[in-house]
Amino acid sequence: MKWLVLLGLVAFSECIVKIPLRRVKTMRKNPSGKNMMNNFLKEHAYRLSQISFRGLNLTHPLSNYIDMLYTGNITIGTPPQKFQVIFDTGSSDLWVPSDFCTSPACSTQARFRYRQSSTFRLSNRTFRITYGSGGLKGVVAHDTVRIGNLVSTDQPFGLTLKEYGFENIPFDGVLGLNYPNISFSGAVPIFDKLKNEGAISEPVFAFYLSKDEQEGSVVMFGGVDHRYYEGELNWVPLIRAGDWIVRLDRISIGRKVIACSGDCEAVVDTGTAFIGGPRKLVKKIQKLIGARRRGNKYTISCSKINTLPSVTFTINGINYPMPGPAYILKDDAGRCSTTFQENRVRLSTESWLLGSVFLRVYLSVFDRGNDRIGLAPAV
Repeated sequence: MKWLVLLGLVAFSECIVKIPLRRVKTMRKNPSGKNMMNNFLKEHAYRLSQISFRGLNLTHPLSNYIDMLYTGNITIGTPPQKFQVIFDTGSSDLWVPSDFCTSPACSTQARFRYRQSSTFRLSNRTFRITYGSGGLKGVVAHDTVRIGNLVSTDQPFGLTLKEYGFENIPFDGVLGLNYPNISFSGAVPIFDKLKNEGAISEPVFAFYLSKDEQEGSVVMFGGVDHRYYEGELNWVPLIRAGDWIVRLDRISIGRKVIACSGDCEAVVDTGTAFIGGPRKLVKKIQKLIGARRRGNKYTISCSKINTLPSVTFTINGINYPMPGPAYILKDDAGRCSTTFQENRVRLSTESWLLGSVFLRVYLSVFDRGNDRIGLAPAV
């Protein structure tokens, strides 16, 4: 019987495609590079808000989170050309720079050289993605894309012809994992194509973001390896099919509800780092944990991290506490700041954004087959 169980586990694990992710390290020692990266992250936050919050401009200051993005490798073309991309549940498009792009940003990225690919096919469609004061425009092409041993032939993807605001960013592009209805390019997202062709065993993918800064993080396609979490997965239905948004019951410290006392929403997003919410409520949280504003950051004494209260997010009746060490980041200069950030406009619905800070504590499973998200404590 033990051998049967072992064989079953082996067979199950072989159905899951795991792609290692690494936590982005940026050019902190290069002042101009640091400013450029900060600018990109501000624009990236705008893109997430633009999609998930129905087109409203919710710019966030993310200058203290430049080491909290996770990237992994894919290849495009025949023979394969390698690109380092963000696997992003906040968007639906796959894009990388083209060798036609002469923008300064493209000079620091791996550019797709279409002449070297025997399976390349160009379409007559163009696209544009605006990221606040930055953005990109390009053309839609088709080629073979590989994610580990998953292969999507004739996959539509974006090739940028012009980029602005992204100089010296430490990755090449974005692989969107949201629903097809929010695609800017109108292309079929790669996960949908793989799902429709039966290339994956189950229409799910999962993220484990390791607490180790250097290694251990993975994105899994076709299932989830149970060794990455404790207990059982708690499944949360989406508010509506078409975006990774769930209903948030409340946010509390101890027994006191401090936010989301009524109807509110939460976007579960792997493409950004922080926990975002309405300005007034985020300021309330900062005050309760003793953080003080310095510029566009809220800082706190590093000696207090282990004594800070847990901030608990209750989702679908289940409590997800965030202990102090989980929502505080320490930079290279030894300063500690919180990961709670303010939305910059008022919304009719109280909306929160749960980024990689939250997802480092809780493994996340995105189930397209049942329009739901699974959460469980990460090991």
